[in-house]
Amino acid sequence: MRHPLTRLIARTAGIAGVIASFAFPVLAQDGTGPMPQNAQARSYGGGWVCDLGFRVAGAECLVLEIPEHAQPTGRSYGTGWECDRGYEEVSGMSCNPIPVPANAFLRSSGYDWQCERGFRQEREACVPIVLPERAHLTEDSSGTGWTCDRGYAVVAGTCMPIALPANAYLTNASYGAA
Repeated sequence: MRHPLTRLIARTAGIAGVIASFAFPVLAQDGTGPMPQNAQARSYGGGWVCDLGFRVAGAECLVLEIPEHAQPTGRSYGTGWECDRGYEEVSGMSCNPIPVPANAFLRSSGYDWQCERGFRQEREACVPIVLPERAHLTEDSSGTGWTCDRGYAVVAGTCMPIALPANAYLTNASYGAA
């Protein structure tokens, strides 16, 4: 447990910080004061913001160093840029292409890949799904990637006909007797 005097000092320091923030506003960080080069008036309220591709530094807007295959974001935090679709950021310095293996494609997000239909991911590769006779592909990426056609059941990696007794029929239930 902290000493009562320590808590009082911490509380006083917190209050002093709040008072200081009102008494001494940071002019450059909030875009007030004279508008520097490479800046424009805010579209709302007063003050200014740096142009796209520039970042606030003191009372100036300095150019961002944007690597190849990247574009400015207009954000005042982080790198100020993001990699193009199909590229990934490396150490905040560059954008390297995302390696997409054979029989795969870049997802719509542009940050990852997935295997084409008929292929399954194994580590960093796409391997073909081998279909037994009387089977068809599924969208299940966690299993075999296939299921048996109606009237057939999986037996040791193959699709065997389901034996129906006289006066019986197949149901759509995925549990119990067929």
